[in-house]
Amino acid sequence: MRRWLILLAALVGLASPAHAWWEYGHETVATIAMQSVRPDTRQAIRRLLARSDLLETPTCPARTIEQASVWADCVKTLKDRYSYAYSWHYQNVDVCRPFDLKANCPDGNCVSRQIERQLRLLKDRNQPQRVRVEALVFLVHFMGDLHQPLHAGDRHDRGGNDMKADYGFRPNTNLHSIWDGLLADRAISTPPAGPGGILAEVPPADRAAEAAGSVEDWSRENWQVAHDAYAALLGDACAPVPATRPVLTNATIATLVPVMRHQIARGGLRLARLLDEALG
Repeated sequence: MRRWLILLAALVGLASPAHAWWEYGHETVATIAMQSVRPDTRQAIRRLLARSDLLETPTCPARTIEQASVWADCVKTLKDRYSYAYSWHYQNVDVCRPFDLKANCPDGNCVSRQIERQLRLLKDRNQPQRVRVEALVFLVHFMGDLHQPLHAGDRHDRGGNDMKADYGFRPNTNLHSIWDGLLADRAISTPPAGPGGILAEVPPADRAAEAAGSVEDWSRENWQVAHDAYAALLGDACAPVPATRPVLTNATIATLVPVMRHQIARGGLRLARLLDEALG
């Protein structure tokens, strides 16, 4: 019996995502960006992160671009100190109505407007160094958030958190968790795995086009991907919530892996472009 329990625990561990978007996805976007920026930008990033001690968040280090990419989630554990930033990670734009970012971003407290704000602060060399370091780590994180589509659109269900679903043979999850963890883990680890493998799938001649556009353009694009994420689960993105828990089948999951890989590549290349504009 003991041997069977150990085996069961091991199998459960294998079935769990090794990472979630908040870690694996963010780090991969950030690494692609670091590989894609100009050399002078890369050095400027390293100089700023070398002063991440100014943030005074020793439990949430940001000494590398990968650590910086998850800093904004880590500081949620500091509660009141950063509670003002909770709504900066997403924008719940209804996928079943015409795209309207302004109505869904009150007072600039959403991910796209914060990307624009942090970029302005990072560019401004008259700002105190601490402000620019914080702007850098927020920007790196929020560009990752924007390209996780369930941070860019929803059906008034908290970014898919309230949309219950089964993922292949794994029951009792939800649409947000699927895109945030299970699908992200599979997509990034699918060969050719990791940042280098994902970036290699975008021909060098196409990378400037992938990075083009405005933050609002990217918001609209990711809102559409969110719409398609609901459609992949429900057949019709705006169908009523079914009485029985819908299943994202293994066949459908296989079609979504390249979509997720493309999202990560886009996020990294666009982040690189913004960093070059701010620091290059």
